[in-house]
Amino acid sequence: MRLALRAGVVLLLGLVAGGVGLGVAARSLGPTGSEAELVAFEVPAGASLKRVARDLEAAGLVRSARSFEWLARWRDRAGELRAGEYELSRALGAEGVLEALAAGRVRTHELALPEGLTAVQVAERVEAAGFVPAADFLDQVHDRALAEELGVEGDDLEGYLFPETYQLARGIPARAIARTLVEEFHAAWREIAPLAEERGLGMREVVILASIVEKETGAAEERPLIAAVFLNRLRLGMRLETDPTVIYGIPDFDGNLTRRHLEDASNPYNTYRIQGLPPGPIANAGAAALRAVVEPADSPYLYFVSRNDGTHVFSRTYREHVNAVNRYQRRRRSTN
Repeated sequence: MRLALRAGVVLLLGLVAGGVGLGVAARSLGPTGSEAELVAFEVPAGASLKRVARDLEAAGLVRSARSFEWLARWRDRAGELRAGEYELSRALGAEGVLEALAAGRVRTHELALPEGLTAVQVAERVEAAGFVPAADFLDQVHDRALAEELGVEGDDLEGYLFPETYQLARGIPARAIARTLVEEFHAAWREIAPLAEERGLGMREVVILASIVEKETGAAEERPLIAAVFLNRLRLGMRLETDPTVIYGIPDFDGNLTRRHLEDASNPYNTYRIQGLPPGPIANAGAAALRAVVEPADSPYLYFVSRNDGTHVFSRTYREHVNAVNRYQRRRRSTN
């Protein structure tokens, strides 16, 4: 207590020496309003202490820019004020404002990423939320060195941008955003990895299959069944024959998948023509789809077709599948 009192006296004496009266000095460090009065305030990157102090006074968050400068220097915090957006109470006083800026208690904004988005769609959401331009984010996604640094299998971050609702500060670099999303993937992967190893599946295989499962169904209860179909087909040496992979490999897809697309052997993601898995993930899957791949349903199904309501009919044989297609797809087309 004595040390704190002595330090306070030293500060006040310093302010007096700087031309500020003792009573004025004490008041100049006090609050400017009540707790209910919140003020949006931004510390620009690279801003000097003098500029921050001046801006704080102009915003009505401190009584005196000079007193705030003295306080920051006395506290040895002059070089610790962190850039970013803040929401500060007028009741903090100079001491509280200094602590908030030095601790970097910045205002955060929501970035909502649902399951099944591609890296391009994630980038669009990052830009729409006001963080960084989509092109800057995609530069990080396709940075092979960053993928290696973050410990993912593959040359880029497609498939590893984990779907979640994030709270991020504006001004955060594109690389830091990408890193945050991939770190969230790793947190989920730590629970999946032992199960994948039991099945003899690597990270890349699980992520690719999970991305296909994610794109094939919006019904959560179907994910283990969809995963079982693809795993069964792979085990038997059958082609996956899934439309979402073909679509992913079509530049500027217009929404109309044609027979020509399905017969295009130049599309490396055309699982109607290639054997096995496509060369990479086609979306960013969530935890449920990842788990479905390592804990698939115990089922003999090899085929499925949409009921046109978000769910599917599953079949064991090709004949059963053709009957289901006739019932749910061809008949639907003939009535339209």
